[in-house]
Amino acid sequence: MTVKKYFLAIVIPPPLFEKTEAVKQQLFHEHGLKGALRSPAHITLHRPFEWKEEKENNLIEKLKGFKFEKELKIELNNFSFFEPRVIYVDIAPNAELDALHDSLKKFAKKELRLFNEADDMRGFHPHITVASRDLKKAKFYELHPDFQEKKLSGAFNCKSFCLLKLDKKWEILKQLSF
Repeated sequence: MTVKKYFLAIVIPPPLFEKTEAVKQQLFHEHGLKGALRSPAHITLHRPFEWKEEKENNLIEKLKGFKFEKELKIELNNFSFFEPRVIYVDIAPNAELDALHDSLKKFAKKELRLFNEADDMRGFHPHITVASRDLKKAKFYELHPDFQEKKLSGAFNCKSFCLLKLDKKWEILKQLSF
């Protein structure tokens, strides 16, 4: 049995997807930062978990049973930081997005027997990472002033989420409506 990694996220739609990916590409070309390029621009709803690849269809079928009654309006709100290693596009406070995360976390715990999100003490802080893993402290502090001034905003309506799978990089395996 092959165990693979998966996670659940809202993948940002066009044209905001292209704008966010352009920032990640710029950071790669100008500073060699490629960590954030491993996944499409997204808001994580359930952090990575392991699942037997042979039971992937079972996972998808169970996820089809998740229901959330509201379409969300999600607003991107420029850049912010998790000091000293992460630069991200901030998401405006959103009670419906918080409710979606909470509902999906409970569903995953009950229906999928996934406990890693429920045990996360950091809390839910929706964001779109543009630099992380390979961003060193010195480079973070060098880039910080520019990203405090940089603007990236916009809004989109959301009524679905994605199951992503890690092979060489994170790829969308299935988009699911709620």
